[in-house]
Amino acid sequence: MAKNRNTIKMEEITFKQRLLSFKNLPVFFKMVWESSPQKTLISLILRIFRSAMPVALLYTGKLIIDQVVALNSGTAHADNNRLWELVGLEFALAVLTDGLNRMINLTDSLLGDLFSNHTSMRIMRHATKLDLDQFEDSVFYDKLERARQQTVGRTILLAQVMSQLQDFISMAFLLTGLIAFNPWLILMLLLAIIPSFLGESYFNSRNYALSRSQTPERRELDYVRYLGASDETAKEVKVFGLSEFIINRFKTLSDKFYADNSKLAVSRSGWGTLFSIMGTIGYYGAYGFIIYQTINGKATIGSLTFLAGSFRQLSGLMETMLSRFTMVSQGAIYLNDFIEFFEIKPRITQPDNPLPFPNPIQVGFVFENVGFQYRNAPKYACRNLSLTLKPGEKLALVGENGAGKTTLVKLLSRLYDPTEGRILLDGQDLKNYNLADLRHNMGIIFQDYIRYQMTFSQNIAVGNIGELDNINLITTAAQQSLADLLVAKFPLGYEQSLGRKFNDGVELSGGEWQKVALARAYMKNAQVLILDEPTSALDARAEYEVFQRFAELTIGKSAVLISHRFSTARLADRILVLEKGTILESGTHTELLEKNGRYAELFNLQAKGYQ
Repeated sequence: MAKNRNTIKMEEITFKQRLLSFKNLPVFFKMVWESSPQKTLISLILRIFRSAMPVALLYTGKLIIDQVVALNSGTAHADNNRLWELVGLEFALAVLTDGLNRMINLTDSLLGDLFSNHTSMRIMRHATKLDLDQFEDSVFYDKLERARQQTVGRTILLAQVMSQLQDFISMAFLLTGLIAFNPWLILMLLLAIIPSFLGESYFNSRNYALSRSQTPERRELDYVRYLGASDETAKEVKVFGLSEFIINRFKTLSDKFYADNSKLAVSRSGWGTLFSIMGTIGYYGAYGFIIYQTINGKATIGSLTFLAGSFRQLSGLMETMLSRFTMVSQGAIYLNDFIEFFEIKPRITQPDNPLPFPNPIQVGFVFENVGFQYRNAPKYACRNLSLTLKPGEKLALVGENGAGKTTLVKLLSRLYDPTEGRILLDGQDLKNYNLADLRHNMGIIFQDYIRYQMTFSQNIAVGNIGELDNINLITTAAQQSLADLLVAKFPLGYEQSLGRKFNDGVELSGGEWQKVALARAYMKNAQVLILDEPTSALDARAEYEVFQRFAELTIGKSAVLISHRFSTARLADRILVLEKGTILESGTHTELLEKNGRYAELFNLQAKGYQ
């Protein structure tokens, strides 16, 4: 795990950056519209109606008070019926306002859920297009994590922008009344709220910078939290006594976050109180001016209540809008993280005029001085690889951990593209073939296969998900990998849930899971089978049975086996011995033993363990 950082670098947001961030909003609203055009339109219409309610209520209140004063003074224009009509109108407006608020909240809530689902699917869909080595880069993972966070956090931005529009229309109505009475009230209004706005803008900027700088450490915090309470880590945590180590690491990270966040929060609260007092002084200064004008006969009592209420609401609206401006701009800046993720492009792409995968393969695969270097890695993972894989040939890869075996098969299946050199298939560069067709013709099971918390049949069907409902094919694949022997002990047969994460799930042993994973390789009629340590969790008898079946099923097919067991490797037509990313030796089992080189050394070391 990463060492604790004593300082966190923060880059604050300038006002210019805030303004420029609004260019992200059209992209944002396009995604909102795509989530649900109907609900987006309904939300907009409801807010327009809601924006007129404050001035309508205030003006109705003014008319009511003027009627009450007229009735008390016995003036000629006093009308008792008119008074109660106005009271009824105000009641109707109040009910309508409450109803509009509830409808807006409901619509925004539903739209927010749809937007979250829509953007989550977009992230997953885009992630599947990206290269495997991009997922092995920490900078990419930071961007992915921030993009994930936006799927929920940006629903708040939606409500904020819509509320901003609603409040702007309300302000237009209220400002009309104030300007007609005395334009100087607008100046007093601005003086009352600008300090608060500047303070909020500054602290929102600091908060964004702090949050962004904490992304790597927060990912580590989440990982440590997972280590401390997970079914997958519980065994080792108990056996190795790791609980205190993990808890202490979590405490170190969480205390650092708390210290940074609380320091900012305390400073924000102190300055916020000062700015609030300044705003209150401005409001009561204007309130006193309106009272003075009323006393001198320049306004009625109803006008006093209307103007005082308008000023109070305008003050609140403008303060909210300016404060929300910093939040909206901050949210729009956060959208950079979201948009940047979708701007990440894969380097492994489909050619403009892709070739169909040859069926059958005529010449085979040829590696010509192939080298591959991981992103930001100082050295090549493999280099100067020149080899062939002929149609129907069984090729075994042998070597110590880190020798480049798994990297080689990832290059073969085009999960990676060579950094240098090229790979040919039937004389054509592998990059010229249809990517989906290429992957479909390869049955691949890696050593770190996924144990899906799904049903038994679904766990097998992931090898060819287009055949999810083809129970006959699933049953056949299970029989070929010997996984069908497990069905007898499942209460629900092929529909039995595997794993313990959900109710009624059944956990399997390592060897049983491996048979399920092997079945995935048999789910499609692939011309090339690639098995990375396919029997590492099987006992000797099960391994023998699996390879007897494998030998039968791969007749006429090409196969690549990665194995540390020489009993497996010796079944291959040819064996490649890899060391430090290069091919050290090549030949049959017998030829390599006669050479008395690295293969013979490793074979004899393993053989001694059985003597």
